[in-house]
Amino acid sequence: MDETLKTAVVADVINAARTLRPDVQLGHKYGGTVFMGDADVPASLMGGVFASANHVSVEFFEGATFDDPQSHLEGKGKARRHVKLRSLGDIGAKDVAGFLAQAFS
Repeated sequence: MDETLKTAVVADVINAARTLRPDVQLGHKYGGTVFMGDADVPASLMGGVFASANHVSVEFFEGATFDDPQSHLEGKGKARRHVKLRSLGDIGAKDVAGFLAQAFS
């Protein structure tokens, strides 16, 4: 995945998060951008977006509790789940907005 595409995917995910929750706080942790309810409260982390060599990962810290009828979420941890994006089209195809909405509720 080239850098220009990664940058565009990350920007679109951040824009989707801001559209769903205009007051979402953004922070920089773990090598990416995290979404928080309150930047001063570490426990308010809800998820984040992270670029790697071959994809962009959107992480959901409580994703194991999400409704995922199409089985887009990956991961087997106790709480976290993620979606791997390899194109701009994956944002819609893998229902990133729906998962963000669940994270923000």
